[in-house]
Amino acid sequence: MSLTSYGSIIAKDKGVHMPGVIYLLLCAAFGWIVLDGFYPYAEKKNKEAENRFWVVMPASLGVGILLITWAVYGTAWFFYAVLGSEKPLMWSNGIVLGCAGLILAVVLGLRICRGRRLLECRKLILHKKLFRKESLFFTALFVFLIWIMFYVFYIRDGVLYSGFTVYGDYAPHTAMMRSFSMQNNYPTQYPHFGGEDVKYHFMFQFLIGNLEYLGMRLDFAYNLVSALVLLGFLMLLYTIGKKVTGRAWAGVLAVIFFIFRSALTFFRFLWENFKNGTLLKALAENTAFIGYTENENWGLWNFNVYLNQRHLAFGLLITAFVIWGYLDWVEAGCGHQEKGLLWMKKRFFSMEAWKYKSVEHALAAGLLLGLASFWNGAAVIGGLLILMGFAFFSDGKLDYLITAIMAVLLSFLQTKIFIRGSAVKASFYWGFILEDKSLKGVLWYLFQMSGFFFLGAAILFFWLKKRSQRALLVSFLFPLVFAFTMSLTPDVTVNHKYIMISYGFLTIFWAGFVVSLFSKKRFQKMLAVFLAICLTATGVYDFVIILRNNGPGHRVTVRLDSPLTEWLAENLHSSDLILTPEYSISEVTMAGVMMYLGWPYYAWSAGYDTYGRAEKAKTIYTVQDENQVRSLVQQEKITYILFEEGMTFEGENCSEDTIKKIYPLVYETEDRRIRIYET
Repeated sequence: MSLTSYGSIIAKDKGVHMPGVIYLLLCAAFGWIVLDGFYPYAEKKNKEAENRFWVVMPASLGVGILLITWAVYGTAWFFYAVLGSEKPLMWSNGIVLGCAGLILAVVLGLRICRGRRLLECRKLILHKKLFRKESLFFTALFVFLIWIMFYVFYIRDGVLYSGFTVYGDYAPHTAMMRSFSMQNNYPTQYPHFGGEDVKYHFMFQFLIGNLEYLGMRLDFAYNLVSALVLLGFLMLLYTIGKKVTGRAWAGVLAVIFFIFRSALTFFRFLWENFKNGTLLKALAENTAFIGYTENENWGLWNFNVYLNQRHLAFGLLITAFVIWGYLDWVEAGCGHQEKGLLWMKKRFFSMEAWKYKSVEHALAAGLLLGLASFWNGAAVIGGLLILMGFAFFSDGKLDYLITAIMAVLLSFLQTKIFIRGSAVKASFYWGFILEDKSLKGVLWYLFQMSGFFFLGAAILFFWLKKRSQRALLVSFLFPLVFAFTMSLTPDVTVNHKYIMISYGFLTIFWAGFVVSLFSKKRFQKMLAVFLAICLTATGVYDFVIILRNNGPGHRVTVRLDSPLTEWLAENLHSSDLILTPEYSISEVTMAGVMMYLGWPYYAWSAGYDTYGRAEKAKTIYTVQDENQVRSLVQQEKITYILFEEGMTFEGENCSEDTIKKIYPLVYETEDRRIRIYET
């Protein structure tokens, strides 16, 4: 698909176009009626008098996006791969959105005929005074999120600005988005390793690409959706926190603890610079993430993760909703009068422990998790691990089993469709990324990277009064244990997401502890303030670095309306494979084309054989033997070769002498810096 159709949008700096807005509104409305049909308990059994509006609203958006976007993707694939349409998204959006709108009209019409309200919000808002306060809090939170999203990623005058701490992750994500908005990437490939299957969850990128296709400018689409889904997860985190602790302030504080992490890092940074006499200078001038553990200076544990891995927030939104739905199961299982070993025995050796409570609920939960696996697989795995913990302490274990089977089955079917061979290679791997993998080393690592957050959970376990609270705390630790014992990909560093999932839900208990202290005498209040500072100081300083290292002079720029991008978008198709330098984010990647080998780390961490391709690419760019070049190009099915003046590949100087002898020149930039040859 040509870039020309988007040129006027980009050039005029218009961002929000109605088709994209209608798409999101339709998703939210469709999700609402789906929840009303499959999750009627969302409006019932509300003993705590919760304002479940903060559950149903974000869940509606998440469920609607999940279902409608999968339908759009599947229909587009059919129109392109089977019917040969050159505009599959035009047809798929028209058909799917039309059908969704028709279903909405029928359902709402039936509601009117039966004398029901169009939206039963009255049942979802039971505490009006609290609701007004919650509304102010979430409005302020949304403003904060949308501001920071645009701060690190925005378009101005046809130029894309991407901050230093995020652009590396945005490179493969934006390339994937453009492969749908400007190309027809069906069957889907990985743009930084074209010509193969897609081993990376890509549906969030498809959503953004589709919104751009519908006329919404790329930065508006990416930032708006990212802010909405992260806000949705935080609404659910707040609601779960309030439900578990019984305190609204605990929900608020859990959100704050989620954004600003706990660690020893900042305090060590202060002490070392104080001893050296450089404290004020370091605080004023430092622009890099601080860290004293492996890869911590990448921003591995701070809020930057939710800025550059935005699809994680969508996965957490779906996962948190499923977890919220199973809280009643845990409460019921922990509510029995038996104690100690007798209670645990009853949770396994009784009919009630296994008998299902709601097959419909279990199937719906499994459906949501299964469909989310190619949106963010880590969030789904983390959610299943937490549910496994829930199952130990709950009655109705067959419900959990049904959910797990449904989720795994759907995930398996998707991997068979999208991936050749094995999707993951599970193996026991003790110690995560630590050099010292002893138990002492692991405990010391946890203390350094989170302060007393994780290790202090043992103290919280005995402080918690309710059995159900202790059960939830233990269950939320399951992803953490998984991260330190298993590996699914070549790069075990990606296990940090499981640790962050555990961290996110455990904030509930620290928030509850701090709030309970603050409601007591002066000494306890002072202790509460001290704990709150310890739990957020490193995260606050990390956020300062995010602002500094993504501000003016700390942004990568890419010209979106460049002639090179336009030529590539118009002349290459998803079936083409172009050999390029190892580009990260550039005018080439923003055309959505399939590169033979982009920046290797992206593809390597996803499980591709980057070393083999790197050697072959280096050979093509450096050897003088024409027959060898021809043979390799034909063997690797490379259709275009891009040469850039002064380029190197894997550290070796490149030459186009052999390439230009064999293949015709089909494009050259105005400054003659880049030339493209067709094979």
